[in-house]
Amino acid sequence: MRCVAHENKAGWNGKPLQLLLTGEECPVQTGALGRRMFQTFRKWFWSERFWLPPTIKWSDLEDHEGLVFVKASHLYITIPYALLLMVIRYFFEKFVATPLANAFGIHKTQHKIKPNAILENFFKHSTSKPSHTDVYGLAKKCNLTERQVERWFRIRQKQNKPCRLQKFQESCWRFTFYFVITVAGAAFLYDKPWAYDLWEVWRDYPRQPLLSSQYWYYISEMSFYWSLVFSLGSDIKRKDFLANVIHHLAAISLMSFSWCANYIRSGTLVMFVHDISDIWLESAKMFSYAGWKQTCNILFFIFAIVFFFSRFIIFPFWILYCTLILPLHYLKPFFSYIFLNLQLLILQGLHVYWGYLILKMLNRCIFTKNIQDVRSDNEEEEEEEEEEEEEESTKSKETEYLKNGLGTNRHLIPNGQHGR
Repeated sequence: MRCVAHENKAGWNGKPLQLLLTGEECPVQTGALGRRMFQTFRKWFWSERFWLPPTIKWSDLEDHEGLVFVKASHLYITIPYALLLMVIRYFFEKFVATPLANAFGIHKTQHKIKPNAILENFFKHSTSKPSHTDVYGLAKKCNLTERQVERWFRIRQKQNKPCRLQKFQESCWRFTFYFVITVAGAAFLYDKPWAYDLWEVWRDYPRQPLLSSQYWYYISEMSFYWSLVFSLGSDIKRKDFLANVIHHLAAISLMSFSWCANYIRSGTLVMFVHDISDIWLESAKMFSYAGWKQTCNILFFIFAIVFFFSRFIIFPFWILYCTLILPLHYLKPFFSYIFLNLQLLILQGLHVYWGYLILKMLNRCIFTKNIQDVRSDNEEEEEEEEEEEEEESTKSKETEYLKNGLGTNRHLIPNGQHGR
């Protein structure tokens, strides 16, 4: 049956006869309505009053005379590049990070336990940390000692935790990216006048052409953060997991917005200031997982100095001054100016949170002479558990030896020499 709307036939009040007879929308009409709504939303979203200063039009930012200007469509490529980075990361961790970890003496630990259906069912459906009463009852059911049940649950919990090799691989990958992107950023910025004179950031804004170095700097950084978002489910979950999600999404939102509004010059400065401290953090974590505590402490102190200098001095008194105060000498406040600075202030709030965590780690280092990532699961507890297992294994061997050696052959020591 043909659609009545195709024949341009209408009923009362100009409504299609199909709608009047059946009460159903014509697919063609519904599709046309959806397209109109999308076009209306698109026109509203890309309204010049949201993105550009007054009197500036999108037509002013069209390519001309060999000059290229930013376009929102440029950002589509960051998704396939993010997937490419995830593939590169897989091979990097397998062929670079793993051999490096092995060279440091870090190997994949396999926590093996004897299968037990009763304990496994309790672990999955009740709790992974049974109370003393639960342990007593499970020991009776399984014909085991309470210590054996506790040890079974302790090892079973470890099977769900990331091992040191996984942590090392993740830090090694991030260290490599941050190192490469920081070196690239320094190479891109060293001869740019706005890196030394902040007034140059706003000269001729927004009619500032896009440089190829800025394009690749932005695209690489955004692709990396998209890859981190895509790998959140498989990466190691730490105490600041939610803060990390907010950080990644805020970073992508900030970079996307600054790109579309052509805040490229200030955006490159923000990215460089943030990347330069992350190198030291990831390197400190790598040496921590390798057991090089003194090297880890030194690198962490360097990281703390760089972090507090870059995030609490350079960022608020240089970057925020550049984006919040200087534009007012050229322009009146407009929407994108307000939204940009709002995002930067949220980012500064995250700096305060991470600064608090760093101070906790510094406090721990000063009073315990040991640094560990407070965002991670407690590694000291893992080490204590490993030592306890080794001690238990040693004791069981000694007991077995005493039973076999002295229990079955009590007269190995000559008479009269027991008291010597």
